[in-house]
Amino acid sequence: QVRLVESGGGSVQPGGSLRLSCTASGRISSMNMSWYRQAPGKQRELVAIIFSSGVINYAGSLEGRFTISRDNAKNTVYLQMNSLKPEDTAVYYCKALQRSTWSEYWGQGTQVTVSS
Repeated sequence: QVRLVESGGGSVQPGGSLRLSCTASGRISSMNMSWYRQAPGKQRELVAIIFSSGVINYAGSLEGRFTISRDNAKNTVYLQMNSLKPEDTAVYYCKALQRSTWSEYWGQGTQVTVSS
């Protein structure tokens, strides 16, 4: 069992930046790590994924504003979010996928609010 704890959310004005962190209770080096978000009344959607190999994929038009990275030594994955827009307002969740067992682990989420 792996526990994920997100941090770094908060309120920011449009155009601002936030960096989210997700720290795991175990080693993440063999895990695919991803960030999802869920806005009120909407389905949870993929934001970005960083595979254990280091390959990165972003959803839609978020590439260029959002950057996902990982530090396996710290068992932490990050999401740098720049030029934030009101439509980025959501609860952001971290997910870990253990490739060997296909087990999924989710964090509790962190709220990001973009508003003037």
